[in-house]
Amino acid sequence: MIPIQMELGGKDVAIVCADADLDLAAANIVKGGFSYSGQRCTAVKLVLVVESVADALLTKIAAGVAKLTIGLPADNADITPLVTATSAAFVEGLAQDALAKGAVPVGGTTLVRKGNLIHPLVLDRVTADMRLAWEEPFGPVLPVVRVPDVEAAVAHCNASRLGLQGCVFTADINRALTLADAMSTGTVQINSAPARGPDHFPFQGFRDSGIGSQGVINSINFMVKSKCVVINLPTATYALG
Repeated sequence: MIPIQMELGGKDVAIVCADADLDLAAANIVKGGFSYSGQRCTAVKLVLVVESVADALLTKIAAGVAKLTIGLPADNADITPLVTATSAAFVEGLAQDALAKGAVPVGGTTLVRKGNLIHPLVLDRVTADMRLAWEEPFGPVLPVVRVPDVEAAVAHCNASRLGLQGCVFTADINRALTLADAMSTGTVQINSAPARGPDHFPFQGFRDSGIGSQGVINSINFMVKSKCVVINLPTATYALG
């Protein structure tokens, strides 16, 4: 057998519980969802928020998104053109599908595409029949699914074919650990957005998000086969009889 390691995409979810610090959650979701224009395998790709705090959370997310600048990399803008026209068309198609099926733009955001540049868009009321609920956009479009409870959030997370990373926002560390254990993702961040490093952490995915475990130590151990050399002394030993 030849060892294989692959890191693939991720539909990285942010689960926001009813007791979460919403300012912290919103700041991390905006940063996690829109840094590098969403072109990160560890970007927040889906928000699963308990219904009772959804409106308050979305108000804070909208305020954060409104501060993002849009332009070219040379302008040091927060949101810049996507890597190819094909990528931009794919992201635009996911958003159009969701809007056609009843998703609601948040905080004055709208679907705007100018060449490869797509303006940041937050879509509320995303449902399971929308492609955006399952497919990885890899762009500045953030879907929000309202759930009745955290159990429903975990069920949606685990129903995805992707399981790279995720995050949980809650004030209860016991709840956080319980949810993290139940989520079928390679890494779960508590009260922070998903992130790649540091490299001494294992980096891995479940299902279609990857094969094997990466990271400096993990990769070395995975790819290297140990060889044993035994030096026998010229005297009677257990091995020599």
